[in-house]
Amino acid sequence: MAMLRVGAGYEVVIPKSARESIGLKVGDLMEASVQQDAIVLRPKTKSKKRLEIQRRLAAAEADVQAGRVLGPFPSATAALYAVRRRADARHPD
Repeated sequence: MAMLRVGAGYEVVIPKSARESIGLKVGDLMEASVQQDAIVLRPKTKSKKRLEIQRRLAAAEADVQAGRVLGPFPSATAALYAVRRRADARHPD
């Protein structure tokens, strides 16, 4: 069991071995509860919707990095025109 110190503002640093064992990352949410004479911290699970949004954003970022993008465009009208042309080329009727 690792020891930790309560710092200014009641901050604590979670030991690396504990963070890694549960896969805790910077920005993750934690839930604190009191059980008998202990404070228990648990990772707050993200909703399926939030996980899907994060997955889609990661995929979009990968597309940008790989150059699979349209634009830039001088106007919103030009952007819509390009998107419609691309959709028509993929699904000719």
